[in-house]
Amino acid sequence: MNKQWKLTGSIFLAFLKMGPLTFGGGYALIPVIEREVVEKKEWLPPEEITDIMAIAGSVPGAVAANSATLIGYRIAGIRGALAALFGILFPAFCLMIALSVFYVQFKDNAKIQAAFTAIRATVAALIVYAAVRIGRTSVVDFATGAIAAVGLLLLFTRLHPMLVIVFGAVAGIAAVMLRDRFGKPTKPLDETPVYDYMI
Repeated sequence: MNKQWKLTGSIFLAFLKMGPLTFGGGYALIPVIEREVVEKKEWLPPEEITDIMAIAGSVPGAVAANSATLIGYRIAGIRGALAALFGILFPAFCLMIALSVFYVQFKDNAKIQAAFTAIRATVAALIVYAAVRIGRTSVVDFATGAIAAVGLLLLFTRLHPMLVIVFGAVAGIAAVMLRDRFGKPTKPLDETPVYDYMI
């Protein structure tokens, strides 16, 4: 029991540290999540983080909150989900209140405007980095590469992002069915570790 509460506390602290970095939304957090959850803590493999981010972006709600909840649940069940959610939201909530007051008072200051412009540029860099990291684990053959390319092109149209995700899912299923039909069965993904957690 103490071990599980210790794990819950570790999850809360890990996401508490990530909370102040949510300026660019959930996708900008991917490099931070990978460094903390995958590399440092070794709670989950990078492939699972990619899957979780895809799910988090396809359901209603903030991507950061959704992904934190899913990752926390995957690590330690309901306790982990709640710990990760509160951890990611608390600093962001406090920062937004402080920034709201600060921005109203100093929004016309040229230095402040320059700072926010620089923050947006940095967030863009984080998102590009996250896209490259996800691409390395997601684009594994010609089919997934083609699906990714078409999905990227569709994002430049007025098509809703949710429909692009649905397209990816349907195209993936179709690719597997075609492989099976031509006698080239798809190899299952490596199994990820299963954690023995309690609610």
